[in-house]
Amino acid sequence: MKKKFVAFLIHLSLSVSIALLVMLLVFRLWYPAPLHDLVGVAHIFYLLVGIDVMIGPVLTFIVYKKGKPSLATDLSLIAFFQLAAFFYGIWTVAEGRPAWIVFNVDRFSLVQVIELDTRQRDKTAAKYRSPSWFGPSWVSAEAPSDIEERNTLTFESVFASVDLPQRTDLYQPLENAHDDIRRRAMPLEKLTQYNTAEAVEQVRHRWPQANAYLPLVYKMSFATVLIKSESAEVVGITPLIPW
Repeated sequence: MKKKFVAFLIHLSLSVSIALLVMLLVFRLWYPAPLHDLVGVAHIFYLLVGIDVMIGPVLTFIVYKKGKPSLATDLSLIAFFQLAAFFYGIWTVAEGRPAWIVFNVDRFSLVQVIELDTRQRDKTAAKYRSPSWFGPSWVSAEAPSDIEERNTLTFESVFASVDLPQRTDLYQPLENAHDDIRRRAMPLEKLTQYNTAEAVEQVRHRWPQANAYLPLVYKMSFATVLIKSESAEVVGITPLIPW
């Protein structure tokens, strides 16, 4: 029984070590705060990883018996299926990672990898064709000037859930929208209408250069993008309610 328990602990230690490394990848690069709360990935990730981390060591504890002829095969199969399940879960999380934070009209929109409309890939600038693996990138998007294309975009936004932020062929550098950002940005004081004064003061203390903001929208969830209005520079993101 002692050897079974040692085998269980070794397997558990390896599983936990790998899980901790992946947590750094997910929550520091792919879903930096507060985006993981905005998207709601944390509980899904912890469920997937938690189940996978425990099942492998438990199965090792069950099958382990010193001198058992099939022990190497049994342990290899357990490791294979555990890693397969683990990488499937990580791939699922990777496909849902935030790809772009897109300024459009009067707000920023968070767009996941799985939401991107790649039908116009040949018209998309090379730098926007593949989202980064090191966290979401900031861009702006401008509606097409052609009336027919505008009408098509409006139709698809209603019936196909493909709107301006998902259209990579309409992406432009965020700097191109600086004038619009300055014009649309709201004074930081307005946040006190929707949040406590203490919460807003904490934001001021952490990002003293921020003096304006714009909403960040993801489906029916919201956060706040902090802006330095003079330069239209993005300073940070806070989970405060923007409206």
